[in-house]
Amino acid sequence: MSRLESAMMILMDSFDKYSGTEGNKSTLSKSELKTMMEKELPTFMKGAKNQAEVDKLMKALDHNGDSEVDFNEFIILIGAMTCACHDLCPKK
Repeated sequence: MSRLESAMMILMDSFDKYSGTEGNKSTLSKSELKTMMEKELPTFMKGAKNQAEVDKLMKALDHNGDSEVDFNEFIILIGAMTCACHDLCPKK
Protein backbone atom coordinates (compact mmCIF):
# COMPACT_ATOMS: atom_id res chain seq x y z
CA MET A 1 0.00 0.00 0.00
CA SER A 2 1.08 3.56 -0.62
CA ARG A 3 1.58 5.97 2.30
CA LEU A 4 -1.74 7.66 1.52
CA GLU A 5 -3.57 4.34 1.36
CA SER A 6 -1.98 3.39 4.69
CA ALA A 7 -3.10 6.71 6.17
CA MET A 8 -6.67 6.02 5.01
CA MET A 9 -6.58 2.57 6.65
CA ILE A 10 -5.28 4.11 9.90
CA LEU A 11 -8.17 6.61 9.90
CA MET A 12 -10.73 3.84 9.37
CA ASP A 13 -9.13 1.60 12.01
CA SER A 14 -8.92 4.47 14.49
CA PHE A 15 -12.61 5.30 14.08
CA ASP A 16 -13.62 1.63 14.36
CA LYS A 17 -11.47 1.13 17.47
CA TYR A 18 -13.53 3.66 19.45
CA SER A 19 -16.96 3.49 17.82
CA GLY A 20 -19.46 1.12 19.33
CA THR A 21 -17.76 0.57 22.65
CA GLU A 22 -21.09 1.84 23.98
CA GLY A 23 -24.15 1.59 21.77
CA ASN A 24 -24.07 2.07 18.00
CA LYS A 25 -21.06 0.39 16.37
CA SER A 26 -21.02 2.82 13.43
CA THR A 27 -20.88 6.07 15.41
CA LEU A 28 -18.93 7.76 18.18
CA SER A 29 -20.87 8.84 21.24
CA LYS A 30 -19.76 11.96 23.10
CA SER A 31 -17.68 9.90 25.55
CA GLU A 32 -16.22 7.70 22.77
CA LEU A 33 -15.21 10.85 20.87
CA LYS A 34 -13.58 12.29 23.98
CA THR A 35 -11.69 9.05 24.68
CA MET A 36 -10.53 8.80 21.08
CA MET A 37 -9.30 12.39 21.06
CA GLU A 38 -7.52 12.02 24.42
CA LYS A 39 -5.71 8.87 23.28
CA GLU A 40 -5.14 9.59 19.59
CA LEU A 41 -4.84 13.41 19.57
CA PRO A 42 -3.27 14.24 22.95
CA THR A 43 -1.45 17.34 21.68
CA PHE A 44 -4.71 18.86 20.47
CA MET A 45 -6.55 17.95 23.67
CA LYS A 46 -4.20 19.84 25.99
CA GLY A 47 -6.43 22.91 25.78
CA ALA A 48 -9.74 21.02 25.77
CA LYS A 49 -9.82 18.96 28.94
CA ASN A 50 -13.24 20.05 30.17
CA GLN A 51 -16.59 18.58 29.18
CA ALA A 52 -17.99 21.91 27.92
CA GLU A 53 -15.37 22.05 25.18
CA VAL A 54 -16.06 18.44 24.17
CA ASP A 55 -19.80 19.26 24.08
CA LYS A 56 -19.11 22.28 21.85
CA LEU A 57 -16.97 20.18 19.49
CA MET A 58 -19.62 17.43 19.40
CA LYS A 59 -22.34 19.92 18.52
CA ALA A 60 -20.21 21.41 15.74
CA LEU A 61 -19.44 17.96 14.30
CA ASP A 62 -22.94 16.52 14.62
CA HIS A 63 -24.33 17.82 11.33
CA ASN A 64 -27.39 15.56 11.34
CA GLY A 65 -28.28 16.26 14.99
CA ASP A 66 -28.34 12.66 16.25
CA SER A 67 -25.94 13.34 19.19
CA GLU A 68 -23.38 10.96 17.68
CA VAL A 69 -20.49 11.40 15.24
CA ASP A 70 -20.60 9.12 12.22
CA PHE A 71 -17.60 8.36 10.01
CA ASN A 72 -18.33 11.23 7.58
CA GLU A 73 -18.50 13.70 10.47
CA PHE A 74 -15.29 12.20 11.90
CA ILE A 75 -13.49 12.74 8.59
CA ILE A 76 -14.63 16.39 8.59
CA LEU A 77 -12.96 16.78 12.01
CA ILE A 78 -9.73 15.15 10.84
CA GLY A 79 -9.74 17.19 7.63
CA ALA A 80 -10.28 20.46 9.49
CA MET A 81 -7.52 19.65 11.98
CA THR A 82 -5.17 18.66 9.16
CA CYS A 83 -5.88 21.94 7.33
CA ALA A 84 -5.19 23.91 10.50
CA CYS A 85 -1.90 22.08 11.03
CA HIS A 86 -0.91 22.56 7.40
CA ASP A 87 -1.55 26.30 7.65
CA LEU A 88 0.44 26.61 10.89
CA CYS A 89 3.37 24.33 10.12
CA PRO A 90 6.42 25.69 8.31
CA LYS A 91 6.55 24.66 4.67
CA LYS A 92 9.46 22.65 3.26
